[in-house]
Amino acid sequence: MSAPTDTTESLFDQAMGRYQGGAPAAEVIDDFLAITAQAPRLSAAWTCLSWLQLLDDQPELGLRSARTAVKLNPQDPQARINLCLAMLDTGAKGVREHIDLVLRVTAMAPELSRDLQGSIADGLRRKPGWRSLEKVRDWLQG
Repeated sequence: MSAPTDTTESLFDQAMGRYQGGAPAAEVIDDFLAITAQAPRLSAAWTCLSWLQLLDDQPELGLRSARTAVKLNPQDPQARINLCLAMLDTGAKGVREHIDLVLRVTAMAPELSRDLQGSIADGLRRKPGWRSLEKVRDWLQG
């Protein structure tokens, strides 16, 4: 039974490595689609998929993936940030409650705040002028 998990972890690590190595979001999306198909309850894969979809100007798909990630792991601040971005990019309402939750979580776990700041910097590097991400960054900085 552990073989699929090991395989999924390996695929996840490889896909993350490609992304962190500079591969464009569009080139890594299929990897995460395969991972989420193979391990549909792996919230981290849904979080990554939503981020990639948002970077690749697929806000509707990113919204669906982010909702799945948040449903699977409601305390994950990155999943919540992705959901906020997707909501802003699609014009959905209710962003503030998710921002407030992220602020509460990061106040209790400052290392998560550093991770989010790194993610935001990465997003702005890969997609300069991403207005929704700039808004979220400003809200998180107070």
